[in-house]
Amino acid sequence: MYKVIIVDDEAVVRLGLKNTINWNEHGFELIGDYANGRDAWEAIEKAAPELIISDISMPFMDGLELAGLVSAQFPYIKMIILTGYDEFEYAQQAIRLKVADFILKPITAKEIRKLLDRIRAEMDEETRRREDLGRLKSQLNQSLPLLKERFLERLVAVGLGKAEIEERFNYFELPPRSPLYLVMVLDIDDFGDREFDSYEHDVEFLRFAAFDIFKETLEREEVMLLRTREERLVAIIGGPDNESLLYERVFSLAEEVRYHIEKYLKFTVTIGIGRTCAFPEQLPHAYKTALSVLDYRFLLGKNRVLSILDMEGKHSTSFPPKLDWDRKLASAVKTGSIKEANELIENGVAELKSSRAPIEACFLQLQKVVLSLMNSIQELVVHDIEDSFDRQMRLMDVYQFKTLDEVEIWLKEVVRSVISMIADNRSHLTNMQIYRAVEYIDTNYANDKMSLQDLCRHVLMSTSYFSLVFKQHTGETFVEYLTGVRMKKAKELLHSTTLKFYEIAEKVGYKDPNYFSILFKKHTGITPKDYRDKQVKESGN
Repeated sequence: MYKVIIVDDEAVVRLGLKNTINWNEHGFELIGDYANGRDAWEAIEKAAPELIISDISMPFMDGLELAGLVSAQFPYIKMIILTGYDEFEYAQQAIRLKVADFILKPITAKEIRKLLDRIRAEMDEETRRREDLGRLKSQLNQSLPLLKERFLERLVAVGLGKAEIEERFNYFELPPRSPLYLVMVLDIDDFGDREFDSYEHDVEFLRFAAFDIFKETLEREEVMLLRTREERLVAIIGGPDNESLLYERVFSLAEEVRYHIEKYLKFTVTIGIGRTCAFPEQLPHAYKTALSVLDYRFLLGKNRVLSILDMEGKHSTSFPPKLDWDRKLASAVKTGSIKEANELIENGVAELKSSRAPIEACFLQLQKVVLSLMNSIQELVVHDIEDSFDRQMRLMDVYQFKTLDEVEIWLKEVVRSVISMIADNRSHLTNMQIYRAVEYIDTNYANDKMSLQDLCRHVLMSTSYFSLVFKQHTGETFVEYLTGVRMKKAKELLHSTTLKFYEIAEKVGYKDPNYFSILFKKHTGITPKDYRDKQVKESGN
């Protein structure tokens, strides 16, 4: 039976509900009726009913206030609101307070009975659902694999106390404690050259397929498997009290996993095997050493099984040799030597590999190279700031690669691109300098003291380089071009003015009229006098 109370300030309503409804027949026990919300609230706190049938309009405390209190403190108690037609807006507020239902007055016994049956059916279903321990146990069993995986992840990642470990091992029915443990960590290198129709779906399928091979290969061992949040596969393998034999067996299993994934799934993985430990409480250290071994993929390449035993002794605790390839590479980039730059990249990567330095030390060297290239771009690329910035941002991609081989390929492509950009910029800059030089000559040709040195200072170029590129761009030397400009201006003056020859010579940059006449004849084939006479004669015709 569910306990119910009635709250209504109209005595006739309360009396009618009490006498016309057989409450027990509908599964309810009527434990009280009250004329206002205040009295009802006091009774609710003591009697704890499971259903309240209440009017809205009442003195002292109306039905909405009561519904608010019940919703806040006893959300499991159901409420039915009684309301008049002109109070429909209040009924809507009651619905927002999560009341079970509301009935418009006047009400009939049939409506109440029908509503009580529905409410009881809902309450019975809630009771069955909460008391169905079998269903709860089934749900728990379905969740056990995930719960076990999360426990194992905590066990290897952060560590747990001995008592909790023993309790959880028993609860999850994990293998009994072994004399020794080894941790194997598998990380997918990449998915090869696949093109995915639906990337997330296809990638998740391939990860699951890899885990299936991982599980099938190791299931005959005393092993605990999990998938981490970083999408790595981890195996905690127990074995006899013989470290050498355990390493040998685990390495063989890891190689089998690696081979089958490459053969059947057509992509590669790298597997790291850490140090042994004697107690489950020490697994975090074993796990960390397995992860640290994975770092050697950066030096040695993908598709390998790497053991801490193979790396110990070869590992360099110091930084790699002080390479100056960053400075040399920047110099090669500035001079535009792609061949030299590629050789420097190959030699630098080879030295990093042979040094067996920690991954942090390798990235420190690569950071120096990246910074040198950025400085080269900033120094030499000035006309396309946006493109320059984009290429500098591309240099930050160095941190996305998993191996030095990938870094080498990427770095060669970046350097080729930077050299091309610098060459384009240099060509653009040179064009601008030559344009400024020509403009300077055209403006200052009358200056008899104009020299190559003056012009080079104006355009900020060395005399030797300027002479080379000026001849390439104009087809003439500086002196030839200047003379040509002066002769052209002299022709214009001879044709359009009556200035004397020495005046014209001075206006086009020659103090000596005789020297001007010699140059003019050499340039045009006739003297200034003959040129003017010819122009006068032609214009007269």
